[in-house]
Amino acid sequence: MAKIGFIGLGNMGGPMASNLIRAGHSVTVFDLSESAVAELSSQGAKAATSVEQVCEDADFVVSMLPAGKHVRMIYCGENGLINYLNKSTLVIDCSTIDAESAQFVGNELAKAGVSFVDAPVSGGVAGAAAGTLTFIVGGSEADFNRASSILTDMGKNIFHAGNIGAGQVAKICNNMLLSILMAGTSEALQMGIDHGLDPKVLSEIMLNSSGRNWTLEVYNPCPNVQENVPSSNSYKPGFMIDLMAKDLGLAQQAAQQTSSATPLGAMAKNLYNLMQNQGKGAEDFSAIFKLYSEK
Repeated sequence: MAKIGFIGLGNMGGPMASNLIRAGHSVTVFDLSESAVAELSSQGAKAATSVEQVCEDADFVVSMLPAGKHVRMIYCGENGLINYLNKSTLVIDCSTIDAESAQFVGNELAKAGVSFVDAPVSGGVAGAAAGTLTFIVGGSEADFNRASSILTDMGKNIFHAGNIGAGQVAKICNNMLLSILMAGTSEALQMGIDHGLDPKVLSEIMLNSSGRNWTLEVYNPCPNVQENVPSSNSYKPGFMIDLMAKDLGLAQQAAQQTSSATPLGAMAKNLYNLMQNQGKGAEDFSAIFKLYSEK
């Protein structure tokens, strides 16, 4: 059993912390939402009255925060956790942020003698609740091995992508491809529907042909083709359009840094930004189907 501090109890962080509690760890939680903290407390977590209290005697500190600026502030800002963390503590940041921020925080903590890995996740809210997330880790081999002992209680697949920041790069590469697949699948399905095809039949044909992909197999964007997916539940997320747009922004930022050619990624970003402009940012990212179906 480990002593774990957990910061950030949102749609992803809350279920992740719950799984750590169920695994038998001693978990101290902090979030600005009192109701989120109360929910975890009812499950056996200790409620921290300040973010600094999360660090007390912690073997691990896990964070799940919205953006790079929040991660920088929590750890390295004025009165940041860098001033309170024990040198024996391993920081595991599961936020999806820019690689530069992860590297900055990792380097600053290293100067203070504190180990750090970036470990963004894939698998969405359902995966967080089920404990089947994929963790994509950036950090040293030793820190990866140590982090894995905790990550396996929240996820099913744990990958070591490389040094600090590599987890972030791998995550945004994956999500950029996912957005392209979702847009392309939606486009193809709607063209078939426009020509009178049954989307269930067309989906089955493509699943058994060269167009097969993850979105067709387990996350079909067309309503009533598959059960238990957001498209068949009024596009309730899932993984929000706002979050996909954020990740695509990070992908384009990363592409600019290395002059990488990502024309399809840029186009996908524009499509998801259009969905945001239509007020659909809180819907599941598979709702991009509406761009093609709502003529």
